[in-house]
Amino acid sequence: MADLTAVVTDTHPLVFHAAGGGRLGPKAKATFAAAEAGRTIVYVPAAVIWEVSLLARIVRINLHRSVRAFFDDLFSNPAYQPHDVTAAQIFDADELRFTRDPFDGLIVAAARDLSLPLITRDGLIRESGSVKTLW
Repeated sequence: MADLTAVVTDTHPLVFHAAGGGRLGPKAKATFAAAEAGRTIVYVPAAVIWEVSLLARIVRINLHRSVRAFFDDLFSNPAYQPHDVTAAQIFDADELRFTRDPFDGLIVAAARDLSLPLITRDGLIRESGSVKTLW
């Protein structure tokens, strides 16, 4: 069996994947496919869970169920693992000056905490060099 790899996901790739993956970049799409096949672990930062809940609340996205049910379904697959926010991540996010978006800061801090690449198409994150990215 091949070694498992792992990544962290930003909010938009997770939402795109849940919607069928049509808007994902080729590397992102392949990574989510590997997770579905049990070859990759995708860590979902707590900030992503919170951002998804806010987007669903203001009807920017439609999960077709409650936020809790969406994440219960997602985390029933062991390829998807929640990653809790810590005080150290908050301090790291505070020191990142490439963005004023608190979610982006916390998501990057989670990827740095795990020393894993981040699935994102966010140009500010990618250009910052704060973390390895794939799309």
